[in-house]
Amino acid sequence: MNPYEVYKSKLISIPEAVSLVQSHQTIGVAIAASEPPGLLSELGKHKDRLEDVTVWVCLPLRAYDYATHPEMAGHFFVENWFYGAPDRKVHPQGRMSYIPNNLHRASTDKLLASGGKVNVFWGTATPPDSRGYLSLSLGLVIEKQLMEAADLVVLEINENLPYTLGDTQVHISEVDYVVENHVPLFELPPAPPTEAEQAIGGYIADLIEDGSTLQLGIGGIPNAITPFLMNRRDLGIHTEMFTDGMVDLYEAGVVTNRRKTLWKGKMVGAFALGSRKLYDFVDRNLGVEFQQGKVTNDPFVIGQNYRMISVNTALQVDLFGQVCSQSIGYRHFSGTGGQLDTHRGAQLSPGGRGIIALRSTARDGQVSTIVPILSEGAEVTVPSQDVDTIVTEYGVAELRGRCVRDRMEALIRIAHPDFREWLRDEAHRLGIVPRLVVTGAQLPEKETKPSSD
Repeated sequence: MNPYEVYKSKLISIPEAVSLVQSHQTIGVAIAASEPPGLLSELGKHKDRLEDVTVWVCLPLRAYDYATHPEMAGHFFVENWFYGAPDRKVHPQGRMSYIPNNLHRASTDKLLASGGKVNVFWGTATPPDSRGYLSLSLGLVIEKQLMEAADLVVLEINENLPYTLGDTQVHISEVDYVVENHVPLFELPPAPPTEAEQAIGGYIADLIEDGSTLQLGIGGIPNAITPFLMNRRDLGIHTEMFTDGMVDLYEAGVVTNRRKTLWKGKMVGAFALGSRKLYDFVDRNLGVEFQQGKVTNDPFVIGQNYRMISVNTALQVDLFGQVCSQSIGYRHFSGTGGQLDTHRGAQLSPGGRGIIALRSTARDGQVSTIVPILSEGAEVTVPSQDVDTIVTEYGVAELRGRCVRDRMEALIRIAHPDFREWLRDEAHRLGIVPRLVVTGAQLPEKETKPSSD
């Protein structure tokens, strides 16, 4: 078998590939930087012949017509594991719905609910090597599980994708069709941290010891941590998402992965999203290994790492310790993703810690993110019984194992000063922490001695 000839026999145009989709079918799509922009851009052009097509997505990075245009109603319905900015706009129109999940079981549970099958899988991959092996490149969260369950597999080949190692390899014989679309990759350069984020990063860095294994989430706060870690030694990476900051730590000699328990000597993650610098770093790098999300995010796998530190961000934390990271009241904002997976896994690790970080205020300082109770309708991402360490720009609150009264005191200390008195008053008013009522001690009645008369 000549792999090149097999590849040529399976190469079709993007419109031809999309024409294979039929009404009432379901399409599973690769996530984030692995999404196939050519196929997804073409899909909306086929609306007039398609009805009731369901599309499973996770953190889509571009605004595609099939999802964003109102006239697509009845033709396409989107089920989404993790919302991005375009999805928040579409959600109120009723053509998209969130799939509650923990990332390590996202595709497993979805397939169980769908009879173990998905009609079509669309993903991206590198051109095949001389033996016919393609790399799924930047994403391995749900991709392989959906490929194995799909009746039809189409991969969008892009020569700009890095050839990543680990469990990413797929042979051309396992693919039904390929299309070619050699477009620039989506890049998400790290934004400069704000003053508050820098303060948070400094507090978190103080909690990270030499030899720790790190999981860092997405956003300004995780990016702010890495500059404070430049004097650490022998850190390791076991993460959901590879980020630019991890490359900086590796190049500075801070990340060596020497003291890791699992995959010693290697950085391990499920997907990468960042700048071209990151994508070039993971390209054919023997020190970087991609594993499926069901592996990287399994709390019992995470917990085997030495001094595992998980850092994630939140929108609100209440005085019970409940963490909301995915909605603003009833308004769905993002998703659970791997937050609860990595948070729980870190606490299973000897010397590990699950950290939730957030700025103390939102809306330019108008509202406190530490609140008496979560906003009505808010989705709980980390339950109070799982909470560990909360960090704002005002300090660190250790909540694990503490009663609600002590949690209140710890959280008020790291709340914005403008809201501390309000938090205490509300806690008393609502009876979350009732105001202590001190009464005089009940003294025994004086003993009456009988008269000597």
